[in-house]
Amino acid sequence: MEKQALLRLEGIEKSFGAVEVLKGIDLTVDKGEFITILGASGCGKTTLLRVIAGLEETDRGKVFLDGRDVSGDEPHKRNVRMVFQNYALFPHMDVEHNIGYSLRLLHTDKNEIKKAVMEVLGLVRLQGYEKRMPSELSGGQKQRVAVARALVNRPPMLLLDEPLGALDLQLRRQMQIELKRLQEQLGITFIYITHDQEEALTMSDRIAVMRNGIFEQIGSAKEIYSHPSTSYVARFVGNANVIKNGDGCFAIRSEHVEFNQGGEGLPARIIAYSFTGGQTRLTAVLQNSPLQGSPLQGGEEITSCRQGIDTVMHNGMEVNVFWANENVIPVKDTD
Repeated sequence: MEKQALLRLEGIEKSFGAVEVLKGIDLTVDKGEFITILGASGCGKTTLLRVIAGLEETDRGKVFLDGRDVSGDEPHKRNVRMVFQNYALFPHMDVEHNIGYSLRLLHTDKNEIKKAVMEVLGLVRLQGYEKRMPSELSGGQKQRVAVARALVNRPPMLLLDEPLGALDLQLRRQMQIELKRLQEQLGITFIYITHDQEEALTMSDRIAVMRNGIFEQIGSAKEIYSHPSTSYVARFVGNANVIKNGDGCFAIRSEHVEFNQGGEGLPARIIAYSFTGGQTRLTAVLQNSPLQGSPLQGGEEITSCRQGIDTVMHNGMEVNVFWANENVIPVKDTD
């Protein structure tokens, strides 16, 4: 089936005073796509989302929705909905009235509102919660209500601004699965903002890695992880080792770096050890003198990750570092 564009951004620029926040953003998003804008705090991703929603005016550029130029339209004329990190629920309204609020503004029949609210509560798996007040809900339940409120009008596109940032790790991972399920079930286009690389890699059809008001790379999760185009993307998504020398710049994923004793490789000494997320992470510093025939210089740090906690290696241990040539990724130096 041929893809159809729902959103098109052309040359979006935005400054606040002397600070350029968006520097000529171009982006096309297809109907039914889940695209994540991934970047560190201050890169411009939330401003871009607000531009799409009509909450922020641009200095230059155009926003097209379903082929129509909506650059000058007010938010309520764009038929998109936004979900925020802080939920933005009305504290004096129960769940049913929070979700049905936008339908009441449209003077929708009461029975139709009730039916729509019950249907969307089923989608977010909160049947029976319609009379609860926001103060009686957990963080995860509040976020589900916020999503339900955004979905009750069945908009063609949902904008999500770090919606899981306030949740603990286990609940955040559970909600990632739930949001992806909802998106696939309803076929709604999701534009998702996060600084969490794991979240982006888990959920997205495509990822746009943003830095200083521009996109450094746009591609599938596999493309972004396995074939980063710049040193920044390599480091930001997956924490790759980035090596620079006179001939260029290249990246090596930490899972492709091996440490051993008495074997081949470059001499180094382990300086850091940690265990997290089911992986052992070891960092070693190369010998202090330049290494003949190597693109690496002494004093440079290299990190290796391996599954499990079982290792005989420890801080201060002398090791050799090596990797296979096919795992070396040439990248553009943007640091």
